[in-house]
Amino acid sequence: MDRAKEITKTSLVGIGANVGLTALKAVFGLIAGSMALVMDALNNLTDALSSVVTLIGVKLAKRKPNKKHPYGYGRIEYFSAMIVAAIVLAAGVTALVEAIQHIFSPSLPHYPVYTFAVIGISVVTKILLGLFFGKRGKLYNSDALVASGKDATFDAVISGSTLIGGIVAIVFKFSAEGIIGALISLFIMKAGVEMLLESVGHVIGNRVDSEISLDIKRTICGVEGVNGAYDLILHNYGPDNAIGSVHVEVSSDLTAAELHELTRKIQMAVYAEYKVFLTVGFYALNERYAEQNLKIRELATAHEGVLGTHGFFVDEAGRHCNLDVVIDFTVRDKAALAETLKKEIAEVMDGYEVSLNFDANYSD
Repeated sequence: MDRAKEITKTSLVGIGANVGLTALKAVFGLIAGSMALVMDALNNLTDALSSVVTLIGVKLAKRKPNKKHPYGYGRIEYFSAMIVAAIVLAAGVTALVEAIQHIFSPSLPHYPVYTFAVIGISVVTKILLGLFFGKRGKLYNSDALVASGKDATFDAVISGSTLIGGIVAIVFKFSAEGIIGALISLFIMKAGVEMLLESVGHVIGNRVDSEISLDIKRTICGVEGVNGAYDLILHNYGPDNAIGSVHVEVSSDLTAAELHELTRKIQMAVYAEYKVFLTVGFYALNERYAEQNLKIRELATAHEGVLGTHGFFVDEAGRHCNLDVVIDFTVRDKAALAETLKKEIAEVMDGYEVSLNFDANYSD
């Protein structure tokens, strides 16, 4: 399935629906003299702009890799999601300003029956759009569509609040639009900030999702000859473009040719299932020191913040051993922990010099 094509179709549906709602609300809002309905129309126009931004973003992200950008342009989608989030945030701020003005200078709007029909149509349309965008956004891993879906859902709430304001105005002869608009705008601003931070997180670099990490490692360990998978790191160059690296534990008896074949099997298995290309490194497993390896792992993980060990290697000729220790980001005094672990490991590996390498907990 062409991901970009499906996102484009979804964006076009959003543009059409929002332009239609904008025209409908603007006309009847001006006739009724309703500030809330006119502002709601303006908000629908920004939603159409959000879909345009998503459309442009996915088109630019499809550009082929070149010498300047060898990993492609996939991350442009994250920037388009940031722009959509900024539009949502700006709409919230604008709505808040208008609401505050209306609180201090209230006017009682006139609500003909057809106005309520327009608002009802808007609520139903926005709920359906929110569900549509949200479902398609998750299906095609598009932050911009997910953000648009959340925005559409909030729009349904805004339109619903306009409906409530109209009922209050008719029944109690009191204009509650400003108060209701102010409360809703705060929720919109909060959602805008959250969406913006989520998109920024993708650009900065998020931790590998635990479920994906474990699934990839299980796939790797399912390849014959692999005894364990460690140090999985993924670099995201767009929603559907990732490369990374991993270390696997194998028998120390394997030849270079056998390691080469094993590398290809691992890469093909992971790419076929996850569309991720991995560079593969190796840890040699020496069965002669299996007992010491287990004892050292038990000693290390007894310390707070130590999650595990791997890559245990013994150089008998040089009387030297080393291993990787996986620690949590909560560990502050790494030097003190290293000294303690070296002393404990030296007791297990009597007469051997000990070297440690701390690995950050990049993935589970």
